[in-house]
Amino acid sequence: QVQLVESGGGLVQAGGSLRLSCAASGRTFSNYAMGWFRQAPGKEREFVAAISSSGSSTKYADSVKGRFTISRDNAKNTVYLQMNSLKPEDTAVYYCAADPSYGTFRRTAAYWGKGTLVTVSS
Repeated sequence: QVQLVESGGGLVQAGGSLRLSCAASGRTFSNYAMGWFRQAPGKEREFVAAISSSGSSTKYADSVKGRFTISRDNAKNTVYLQMNSLKPEDTAVYYCAADPSYGTFRRTAAYWGKGTLVTVSS
């Protein structure tokens, strides 16, 4: 099992920035691809970003490309999501996820955190 705990959510004005963190425990962190999904009220969960186990590869949803950056620190068992130029449509619960496979990360993941709420006001 992999346990994931997100932090860093909150209320921010449009155009502002937030950095989400996700601390992992339970298994060897560096063996897992990590990523973020989000779910807005009344909408389905959607992929946001993912990073390979080594950190050498990343991928993003088109809606956040150029504004969000995913990174990881394998020494600290932590993955980050730096969110800049936030828009009201970025408002959602953001979930950290982990999976042994980087290739399938856009569709699903094996382990999930409980989520952190990001609210962007206009």
